[in-house]
Amino acid sequence: MDILDNRFRALLADKAVPLGSWLMAGTPVTAEAMGCAGFDWLVLDMEHVPIDYQDAYQILQALGGTPACPVVRLAWNDLVQIKRALDIGAQTLMFPFVENATEARSAVAATRYPQPGQAIPGTRGFAAMHRASRYGTVPDYATRANGAVFSIIQLETPAALAQLEEIAAVEGVDALFVGPGDLSAAMGHIGNIGHPDVQAAIADAARRARAIGKPIGIVGPSPEMVHTFISYGYDYVAIASDMGMMMRQANAFITALKPSLAKALDTGAY
Repeated sequence: MDILDNRFRALLADKAVPLGSWLMAGTPVTAEAMGCAGFDWLVLDMEHVPIDYQDAYQILQALGGTPACPVVRLAWNDLVQIKRALDIGAQTLMFPFVENATEARSAVAATRYPQPGQAIPGTRGFAAMHRASRYGTVPDYATRANGAVFSIIQLETPAALAQLEEIAAVEGVDALFVGPGDLSAAMGHIGNIGHPDVQAAIADAARRARAIGKPIGIVGPSPEMVHTFISYGYDYVAIASDMGMMMRQANAFITALKPSLAKALDTGAY
C-alpha cells in the first residue's frame, strides 16, 4: 500500500461502519495494545490528554505496527499545531470546536502545502526531513502530501450544528464529527448525552449530513448508546476510551470480589 493512501478514507469506503476508540492513557504501550485489539481506528487525543509532540510521535510509531488507523485530535485549530502533527506523520486530523465555515477553511488551509490553483490557498510550512516523508524517502512527497490528508471537523455546540451544511461544503472538509460531551454541556445538560434534547440534536445532525452525502461520526460511552448512534445513520463510531474501559473493568472485578474479601466477624460470643 502506498504510504500516502489515506487509511481512514479507505475505511469509510467499506460497507461496515468503522469502529474506533479514544486513547487517553498517553502511552505507546497502551496505544499499541488497543491497536492490536481489533479497532478499525483510534484517536490520539492531544486536546484532553497531557502529551506533547514527542509523546505523540512515539504513539504514532507504536500504532504503525498495528492494523488500527490513527486519528490525531489536535488541541486546537492552530496553524503551528497542525503543521507539527502532520510532520510527525499524522494523516487523519480531527479539529475540535469548529464553529463555522471560516474556521473550517482555516483548518483545511493549514493541512495543505501551497500549490497553484488551490480554492483554499495552503498555509502549511514546508520541511523535507521528517517522519511524514519517511525522512525524505517517499517519492514526490511534497507534491502528493496534500492528497494524503483527511480532515475531520468537530461540531460541538448548537451554533456549530446550525452551520453543518455550510461547514461541510468547505472544500477539503472530508468528514464531520459530533462531540456529544461538549454538545450536552452547551445545551445545558452537561454529562447527560442521553437527554432527549441532546439525542434529538445528535439524530438531526446525522440526518442532515446524510442528506448532503458528508460522512459523520460520533463517540458513545457504551455499546447500547453506540448501537443507537448507528441506527441514527452515523457513518463511523467510537466507543469509550482505553482508560474508560480499564476503569470500568477494574471496578467490575473489585465489585465481584468484595463479598469474598470481607473478613468473617468472630466475637467469641455464644
